[in-house]
Amino acid sequence: MSRNLAHQTKDFRVSQNFLTSAALIRRVVGLAKLEAYDHVVEIGAGKGHLTKQLLSYCRTVTAVEIDRKLYQRLAETYSGTPGLRLYCGDFLTWPLPKTPFKVFANIPFNQTTSIIKKLTECPTLQEAWLVVEKGAAKRFAGKPQESLSSLLLKPFFELSIRYHFKREDFHPLPKVDCVLLQLKRKASPDLSPSDFPAYRRFLTQCFDNRRGGIRALLTHKQISTALKREGLSCDRPSANMLYVQWLCLFRCSRKFSK
Repeated sequence: MSRNLAHQTKDFRVSQNFLTSAALIRRVVGLAKLEAYDHVVEIGAGKGHLTKQLLSYCRTVTAVEIDRKLYQRLAETYSGTPGLRLYCGDFLTWPLPKTPFKVFANIPFNQTTSIIKKLTECPTLQEAWLVVEKGAAKRFAGKPQESLSSLLLKPFFELSIRYHFKREDFHPLPKVDCVLLQLKRKASPDLSPSDFPAYRRFLTQCFDNRRGGIRALLTHKQISTALKREGLSCDRPSANMLYVQWLCLFRCSRKFSK
């Protein structure tokens, strides 16, 4: 193993806490309502506790594990198992499937942002169920208020927190609260892919107070008029606006910039 991969392995192992209760794993995997024809990717298969349950639902499971010792243990445990593909390597450099797939994984918390970015930029991802730190899940889901992270995902994905774990559900015991975050691709996205770069620039400007925020792009009258025309409330400060209001204002900004 290269020195770089060995360093990554150490970081991944330190940041990952494993679910061990078979009953709990059955309960949370059951929430995903997986079908036999689904192709499910597991990130950080670890000791295979989730892998075993996923195989009971789906004919095709791909498990990616960066730790060589854990990978070798998985390979021995599941040798000859139909429908299971095992890979040893870094998920962040692993090529994602070119055909539709879902994800169910207890991911390393220190890689949450990078993993979600990679998954949501992949056009063949249908749905992801991720065990993540509660604070990160709330940021991506836009709870209690929208963040730049949540607003960049919501044109294409529905996000919700589906389960709240106890710290005692994990080994070793995590120092943070953990939840199950669902990301489901929208059948009809709210933006076209060609509009997304402009939407991202708009939001980046709005969240950058040093550049004047949203007031540098739209006047108060333009903001209130655009929201009223769509039947949306216009009395919220920008920090507390809902996703639908941000989307409305982006479309308004596009009209005024033409």
